[in-house]
Amino acid sequence: MDRRDILKGLGLGAAVGAWGIARGADDAVASGYAQATKGLPSLKITDVKAILTAPQGIRLCVVKVQTSEPGLYGLGCATFNQRPLPVAVAVDEYLKPFAVGRDVDNIEDMWQNAYTSSYWRNGPVLNNALSGLDQALWDIKGKRANMPVYQLLGGKCRFAVDCYTHCSGRDLKQIEQSVRRAMERGYRHIRIQRGGYGSPHLTKQAHYKEAGFASASDSTMETGPYVRGTLEMFEHIRSTCGDAVELLHDIHERIPPIEAINLIKRLEPYHPFFIEDPFSPEDNGYFRLLRQQTSVPIAMGELYNNPHEWVGLMSERLIDFIRVHISQIGGLSVARKIAALGEWFNVRSAWHGPGDVSPVGHAANAHLDLAIWNFGIQESVHFSDKTQEVFSGCPTVKEGYMYVNEAPGFGVDIDEKLAAKFPLPDHPGYWSPVRRPDGTAVRP
Repeated sequence: MDRRDILKGLGLGAAVGAWGIARGADDAVASGYAQATKGLPSLKITDVKAILTAPQGIRLCVVKVQTSEPGLYGLGCATFNQRPLPVAVAVDEYLKPFAVGRDVDNIEDMWQNAYTSSYWRNGPVLNNALSGLDQALWDIKGKRANMPVYQLLGGKCRFAVDCYTHCSGRDLKQIEQSVRRAMERGYRHIRIQRGGYGSPHLTKQAHYKEAGFASASDSTMETGPYVRGTLEMFEHIRSTCGDAVELLHDIHERIPPIEAINLIKRLEPYHPFFIEDPFSPEDNGYFRLLRQQTSVPIAMGELYNNPHEWVGLMSERLIDFIRVHISQIGGLSVARKIAALGEWFNVRSAWHGPGDVSPVGHAANAHLDLAIWNFGIQESVHFSDKTQEVFSGCPTVKEGYMYVNEAPGFGVDIDEKLAAKFPLPDHPGYWSPVRRPDGTAVRP
């Protein structure tokens, strides 16, 4: 008796039909891959290496996995802008000897064993290295099947990927003008910030600098001016730009948790699409209190590395958008599981997609966005001319929608000789300190 007979015996006829449809879709993908690779020999990994480059002045790390088939290789994103060199060492000195000689087809098996190969795991350096390997294997699988990766994930759920863009300014008029320009370019979702994270320009005091404490280059922010300035910003943009545009905002964990809760409650009349990162990862316990206080949608996860950080928030319906950085969690294989978890709890995706994600990583974001039902929104990106010369086939954005290159795999390639002409900046990339007026460190 197979699974369908058991379901019928329980009177679950509808479940049988749904299961059959789902199995049919899975079988179709599997059949397509089998046909595409029929008669081909098993392929082995012959080399794994990290490629460091910075065509936009941002430290990017891409992993290249070579196979035993001449000319067939895959690319994956392992970009950790603040610590690129340890990632490169982890790839070249540890993942390479682990992966060489293994079968390129067995992505899940390789991920599981590479994940535990360090014994201790879930740190950003090792996760990014693992992501580079994982995404490169998905790229190879798409090329072998002669399909874009989104087809291997089940095919498109939408024609393109809806994006939000960033608008900011030092005063309300500048922000309004920036929002209007974005709307004219076709954006329907816009993140608004008053200056930098935490509106440091609104701070008038820096007593620690007067006392000679810390570095003179450290920036300063106060909770009160930021909160008041954010409320003024939302009121102004809603009154001048109307309700047709969806507004987002990133607190970036810059204020005490109880102040974040109070701010979000006071933003309710302006109907934010979501408020991002109200609390530091260390303060996850506050999400239950936040949900009891307000119905404003919440996005969280940019700094997460460990499943213990996101599983509870999603399964208890304490957030509305999961916003992990795909390379920080270990790659596409993990992200697709997070998306599947989110579907059952009505948590939508909003993968982190800033400038310090490589074009390969942005393509991975977009391919997953296209294939999952519970897609929410994607962070938009602009690639400079230099970046597009180094990385051919970059995703493109038009009228607020992101489109992927329809070539097999992720559709992105790299010119290694040209990439070598853009070495990493001299500055190592650490996150610059932000302080309260008395000198207390502010956590992002």
